[in-house]
Amino acid sequence: MPWIQLKINTEEEHAEKIGEMLSANGAQAVTFMDAKDTPIFEPELGKVTLWPRTQVIGLYDAEFDVQGVVTRLEKANVLGEGFKYKLDQLEDKDWEREWMDNFHPMQFGDRVWICPSWCDVPNPDAVNIMLDPGLAFGTGTHPTTSLCLQWLDKFDVKDKVVVDYGCGSGILAIAALLLGAKEAIGIDIDPQALIASKANAERNGVADKLKLYLPADQPKMQADLVMANILAGPLGELRETISDYCKPEGYLVMSGILDVQAQRIADLYSQDFDMEAIALETEWSRVSGKKHPLK
Repeated sequence: MPWIQLKINTEEEHAEKIGEMLSANGAQAVTFMDAKDTPIFEPELGKVTLWPRTQVIGLYDAEFDVQGVVTRLEKANVLGEGFKYKLDQLEDKDWEREWMDNFHPMQFGDRVWICPSWCDVPNPDAVNIMLDPGLAFGTGTHPTTSLCLQWLDKFDVKDKVVVDYGCGSGILAIAALLLGAKEAIGIDIDPQALIASKANAERNGVADKLKLYLPADQPKMQADLVMANILAGPLGELRETISDYCKPEGYLVMSGILDVQAQRIADLYSQDFDMEAIALETEWSRVSGKKHPLK
């Protein structure tokens, strides 16, 4: 089926309203994109942050009266005078097939692979995590996840207890379990993330070793390894909570940190940890360390 995209560039404060109007006027999907290459690295927790100049894109069946939508938008005067838009026709494709063709198994370090369900496993003897790519919770395609998996690949996690703080898809906890960890605890503020983690753990045959909690229900315990791939802001605010999960002489691995934020986070956690060298991948970083022994 051919499609038409209605593209409107607007200011941040108008974008959500325009998106709502496109949805109310028959759009099959509405997407927000950066109109001027202005990246947003760390929005506030719980806040949907758009760009100063945002492109709102409505997707319509090619036979839909898109010109009628434009007329209604003009009458609504959401953008004031000089309302501008662009219509693009999309060729008819098997979009699901094209999306799947863009993803392939990925290797992290020597032992760990992330494999989409529709691909053959490249190395049956490796630690193969079956996980389909997506946007919501992390599937290995982002440098922050890659940095954590590379560290985990070199660590002897056999028979250890692991905490995955901000578990998302559960990828780090699942990787640790497949590498030999005795038990993993996943914690996340989003109930949907816990559902995703459980489903992915079941797919990889480790659901019996993974326990999942919301922060309000999280247990008091200490682990041999704590991994937290979240953001620099929460890592700073939750220093005591995250540090307390790590037992004396245990290890801590953190990411979701921009390179310009890494030294501040390392200095903050050095109160309790002997910090390792900061690792970088593109503009993202990994901060890790070993907790001080009991005095």
